[in-house]
Amino acid sequence: MTDIAPGTGRLAHAPTDHPPVKQAKIGILLANLGTPDGYDYWSMRRYLSEFLSDKRVVDIPDWKWQPLLQLIILTKRPFTSGANYKLIWNHEKNESPLLTITKAQTAAIAAAVVAKHGSSIVVDFAMRYGNPSTESKVKAMVAAGCEKILFFPLYPHYAGATSATANDAFFAALMREKRQPAARTVPEYFDHSAYIEALAQSVERAYAGLDHKPDVLVTSYHGMPIRYLMEGDPYHCQCAKTSRLLRERLGWDKGTIDVTFQSVFGREEWLKPYTVKHVAELAKQGKKRIAVMAPAFSADCIETLEEINGEIRESFEHAGGEVFTYIPCLNDEAAHISALVQVIEENLAGWI
Repeated sequence: MTDIAPGTGRLAHAPTDHPPVKQAKIGILLANLGTPDGYDYWSMRRYLSEFLSDKRVVDIPDWKWQPLLQLIILTKRPFTSGANYKLIWNHEKNESPLLTITKAQTAAIAAAVVAKHGSSIVVDFAMRYGNPSTESKVKAMVAAGCEKILFFPLYPHYAGATSATANDAFFAALMREKRQPAARTVPEYFDHSAYIEALAQSVERAYAGLDHKPDVLVTSYHGMPIRYLMEGDPYHCQCAKTSRLLRERLGWDKGTIDVTFQSVFGREEWLKPYTVKHVAELAKQGKKRIAVMAPAFSADCIETLEEINGEIRESFEHAGGEVFTYIPCLNDEAAHISALVQVIEENLAGWI
């Protein structure tokens, strides 16, 4: 750590005209996907334009994609997406549920880490798209004296369109710093025992409140084009392993947990089975009671609160399903915070 003369803000033995120096600290920067500032047209358009212009998300050449995006997609989609966000919006705080939950997660993690290691640890969060931006939070951490930053994308599973693009934004922000801190990125934790335990506890807690056990538990993961899997993205295999480890931890037989994928976009073939179609098939097969959870999301968001608990629920019920149980994301549950803190501690090894 930097040797600073007590009460001076200057390096020990430095001349009196030396610029002030912050006490050296370690930053932990959590990162999630992002959120629009509001559900109005222009807020949604700015957010969607940034998101859908990311080459990690849509890898179509700009000359072909941008005219379609800017002139057609972004003239209509902000209205429909905004209407969906309005349904789940935290009107009391005027922010999306994802932002509300991420703030709560950050506060809980900060309390745990600072209680153990002291005020030399700075914990904050950023969004890959929207606000607060990754660049603004890296800049703030450097200004606060963070000489080391642990960057933690809150994605249990690695995917180019999530973990990798979050890291891209972090590295780009570091490039703009005169005093560049040492940096580490936290890898995926899809098979971490504490994460699996937190998932299992959430299932047990949800099932304990039901009159009848669901016929099947559907683990719905965010989808991606099959082409990405063929090009080496490990996401699909990691999702399958999480569901297997969850089933083993619960002590259930094979066939009691289904792996599906949601949020299909565009005409390209995506990972299958598609959740929205699969739940309808389950109902037609006589499985009238199902539960659905989304292990790949660390916090409830538009894809869970509106898509799963809205569109996917409706698909099941319209096909004859009777009881649909949505199991919330881990959010700021104690077991989840404990798991995230464990992952952080492991990745801070050698720094603290």
